[in-house]
Amino acid sequence: MSNALMQTHDASTMAGLKTDQLFINLGPQHPSTHGVLRIGLTIEGEVIVKAVPDIGYLHRGTEKLSEVRNYHHCVVLTDRWDYVSAMPNNLVFCLAAEKLAGVKTTPRADALRVIMCEMNRIASHLLFFGTYGIDLGAYTPFLYAFREREMVLDLFEMLCGARLTYNYIRLGGVMVDASPEWLKRTSEFLEYFKPRLDEYDTLLTYNPIFMARTKGIGIVSAAEAKDWALSGPNLRGSGVNYDVRKFAPYSGYENYDFEVPLGKDGSCWDRYFCRVSEMRQSVRIVSQAIAKLPEGPFQASGFAKVPKPIAGESYANVEASRGDLGIYLASDGGISPYRMHVHAPSFINLAMLQDKLVGMKVSDVIALLGSIDIVLGEVDR
Repeated sequence: MSNALMQTHDASTMAGLKTDQLFINLGPQHPSTHGVLRIGLTIEGEVIVKAVPDIGYLHRGTEKLSEVRNYHHCVVLTDRWDYVSAMPNNLVFCLAAEKLAGVKTTPRADALRVIMCEMNRIASHLLFFGTYGIDLGAYTPFLYAFREREMVLDLFEMLCGARLTYNYIRLGGVMVDASPEWLKRTSEFLEYFKPRLDEYDTLLTYNPIFMARTKGIGIVSAAEAKDWALSGPNLRGSGVNYDVRKFAPYSGYENYDFEVPLGKDGSCWDRYFCRVSEMRQSVRIVSQAIAKLPEGPFQASGFAKVPKPIAGESYANVEASRGDLGIYLASDGGISPYRMHVHAPSFINLAMLQDKLVGMKVSDVIALLGSIDIVLGEVDR
């Protein structure tokens, strides 16, 4: 048979080839799902034709639990949502409760809150940087990232005694004041950390294999990002310039000079790059906050041991590590919130998977999921 006939025969055979659909479970117990998430995938060959994210394996009902705890005790519950970035969780609940109670925090308390939230953002993005490398087959970045992350956790432990669930930001202020020694060590860490960020770019950001796995993969346009109500680096990775710290400043963020990193194409690489760039900006913010840390009390007066805010409603939101984190509180004048609802960015960001995974290959599922950077404690409250 001639080459031309053979090519014609092969083409006709391939044209008539049909692949059966296959249903597979990714998770719920799988390292690359970043928690107990199950994704039901229907595939034809290597191509996904349907994806259904399934949550509920971790559900603990923290919103309902708040209805039988006083306001001080509710702060402890917030640590368990995004447990790798708990400081903003503490903060957003306190801001909402302080609005209800009509309590204004002191300038020193605000500055300490900013310092802790930005340090926690660094620790959170370091976890993302290290685990995203592992997701895509690069183990070494994980070792580098956790070297620095341990230093941040050591600073947290030195200040409040905890390394993961801090309960440091309290109603009316913070748990304890930052000592001169702690501030000195934090400044030393920041100076040590700056050149490490350049190492990360050499090690992973511009690695040709890593870029091939992430550039042009999982593209989310600016319009799609807004339609899916994405926030945080997932929104800014698509080029949408929105950051709560800039557009609705809280805790004195309007007094700090920093930039909002933006992506261009909305690919997995853009979302990754926004987080790495945000660590540089967090270093800037913390340095400024330490340099001009106000004197005065770290705790405002006005919060009783068992507070009873007047009947009413309040809402507060912050730019947490994973996006726009909001808290709605309703009070009936009792010692516990009548209702609490959490506007969780991880839960909202995760929803786009069911749409964006269709048409992608199985090998790209982990690249897209890892780039969203979810924490299941926040998704499945």
